Amino acid sequence: MTGTSQPALRVIQGGPQGDRRDLLRELYTKYGGSVLGRCRYLLKDAAKAEDAMHDVFARALTHVEDFRSDASPLTWLMKIATHHCLNLLRSEQAAWRRWFERDAAARPEAHGGQGEMETRDLVRRLLARVDTETQAAVVHYHVDGMTLEEVAALLGRSVPTIRKRLERFAELGGEELRVR
Repeated sequence: MTGTSQPALRVIQGGPQGDRRDLLRELYTKYGGSVLGRCRYLLKDAAKAEDAMHDVFARALTHVEDFRSDASPLTWLMKIATHHCLNLLRSEQAAWRRWFERDAAARPEAHGGQGEMETRDLVRRLLARVDTETQAAVVHYHVDGMTLEEVAALLGRSVPTIRKRLERFAELGGEELRVR
């Protein structure tokens, strides 16, 4: 990219942690405002946008080897930001998320009550009905609070695959709840 005014991204392959922090600081300083703006535009929520922006820079740092030198760092970061925010929006609209929100709202306030025990038993019965990978996805997403992207990376699957597994699990819960 000779003759262009686009800044080059310093690629650090397995460098010391200090180099990675310097790279993250450099990217954040130069492009943080633009990435935050994209996240705010897509998410329409300042707090969610700020969280998403931090996720984008964390992802950029862990996937710096995926950067293609024919693109500008801003273009690369905006692509990451757009995909991340759209995944967050899709996740919020998923039917299985509404099922879990209804389930959480129906729980009694007191811990250890009869309703909580019934919910735990229901979850255990439902988990026993699915394969171990779906069990792991459910636990990582709903118990550990991981994002779809994090669960997908941890399990070595795509985000749509993890989303489908969680949706199927929620459907099982819906069927189970209707029977009761």
